[in-house]
Amino acid sequence: MLELSALGLLQREPLHGYRLKQRLELFMGSCISVNYGAIYPLLKRLEERGYIQVILEEAGDAGSSRKVYGITAAGRERWLYKMLEQPQESWVKSRSRFLIKYFFFSDLNLQNRLLLLEYRLRACEERMKYLNHKEVEYVPIDSYQLDIWKRENFVLESEVKWLSQTYDNLQQEIEGVDSLSEDR
Repeated sequence: MLELSALGLLQREPLHGYRLKQRLELFMGSCISVNYGAIYPLLKRLEERGYIQVILEEAGDAGSSRKVYGITAAGRERWLYKMLEQPQESWVKSRSRFLIKYFFFSDLNLQNRLLLLEYRLRACEERMKYLNHKEVEYVPIDSYQLDIWKRENFVLESEVKWLSQTYDNLQQEIEGVDSLSEDR
C-alpha cells in the first residue's frame, strides 16, 4: 500500500522524501504506518525499477542534499496497475487499501472508478453475509461483545450505503456525458 500511495502522490507533484512522508501521514495515516525506515528504501527501490527519478537535488538545511523525485511513465503504469489490482488479503487490510485507492479516484477514468466501487461493494456484501451467518453460530456472551458486533454491522452498513451512493453518482455522471455527446 505504501508503494501505491507514494506513486499516487508523486504522480500529482514532485516531492522529496521528507515532504512525501508528511503527505502520507496527513492523508493516509489512518490506513498505513509511515516511517523513515520505510520511505527511503522504498524511494530507492522505485528509482532502481525506473518508476521514479531524481529531478532536482536541493541543498538541505543540515548541509546534506535533498533529492526531489518525480514519477516516470513506467511509474504511472505501475500506479495504475496497483490501483486496479485486487489482492487476496484480510478484511481490515482490504478496507485500508480501498480508502487509499479512493483518495486517488480523481486520477482515474470513470470506468475504473466504477470497477473499483463494484469490487468493494461485492466485498462488503460478502462480509455482511459472513457476519450474518456467524451471528447464528456465535452469540456474544456479554454486553461489550454485543456492542462490538453491532458496531461492526453499523460500520459495514454505512460503508455499503456510501459506496452505493457514490456508485449511483458516478453512473449519473456517465449518463450525463453520454447524453452530451449524443446532443452534438
